[in-house]
Amino acid sequence: MTTAADPRIAYRVVAPAPSFTHLTRLTDDTGLFEHARHATVRREHGYCTDDVARGLVVTSREPEPSPVVLELAECYLGFLTHAQDARGAFHNRLGHDRRWNDEPALGDWWGRALWGLGTAVARSPAPWIRDEALVAFALGALRRSPHPRAMAFAGLGAAEVLRRHPQHVGAASLLADAAVAVGKPDPDRRWPWPQDRLTYANAALAEVVIAAGHAHADSALLTKGLGMLAWLRDVQSRDGRLSVVPASGWRRGGVRFHHDQQPIEVAALADACATAAAITGDPVWDAAVRHCVGWFLGDNDADAPMWDPNTGGGYDGLTRHGPNLNQGAESTLALISTMQHARRWS
Repeated sequence: MTTAADPRIAYRVVAPAPSFTHLTRLTDDTGLFEHARHATVRREHGYCTDDVARGLVVTSREPEPSPVVLELAECYLGFLTHAQDARGAFHNRLGHDRRWNDEPALGDWWGRALWGLGTAVARSPAPWIRDEALVAFALGALRRSPHPRAMAFAGLGAAEVLRRHPQHVGAASLLADAAVAVGKPDPDRRWPWPQDRLTYANAALAEVVIAAGHAHADSALLTKGLGMLAWLRDVQSRDGRLSVVPASGWRRGGVRFHHDQQPIEVAALADACATAAAITGDPVWDAAVRHCVGWFLGDNDADAPMWDPNTGGGYDGLTRHGPNLNQGAESTLALISTMQHARRWS
């Protein structure tokens, strides 16, 4: 294991512009299909709120969206408002037959839905999207999940709402509660993480603490979040490149595997480091984002590009034998999200 590269010597990456071609291929007039075989949509698996919410995040982040991207954002917003019940919870799984396969609940999809809605409130150039997203966000923000990651995702949405509406009481309360839900770091410097196991989208936990510390002018909380993120960045650096925790996770004191790395881990780290860079101005965080971009372009444990330039799709995982060539929604959204951050250097 090595520490993060010195930002003064960080390699320069030439990142492609975010492409929405494959995302458009995966989307119909209802929502975003979850799975693909190579680049071909697998409609039989239906849609999920998790992915649609991520879709609303990346389409809302586009500073000058094309008509196609704006249509995608409208579609994803419509899906989320349809998934939400009268008490603010969300369904997650919709079949291709347009029937929900579950009951509304407060799992990760609730948190991601609020993240997508909050991002639309803060960043969409379309006022009708911003207005409708705020209504749905405010309803969902009345609820609290018992799951730390769900709360972290929701808190990121709340931080976005506060960018446009600094006095929004519901968003401020949700963001504060999300930081508390993450938990306190362990005093052991070898594992200063609030939990005994790293699982998925780990960097989102650090990011929401950073965002809460910044929004509430709490320097101790900001320092806590930055410390969490610095440790996570360092333990996911190997031989000068990014090597994220695999799908099986990594338990404190356990064996660390390096195969079956998921693009969502890279995207979560890129998001968190971009937030840290924007708040602190420290170039070390820009260097970390470059490593995330580089992972998709082939600077990873398999020396293999993790996307298909012919389709614009992201590959579903990095196995011990190379990329999983399926190009599902989650991996494609992770690719787009990470490449959006590369605009900082264009």
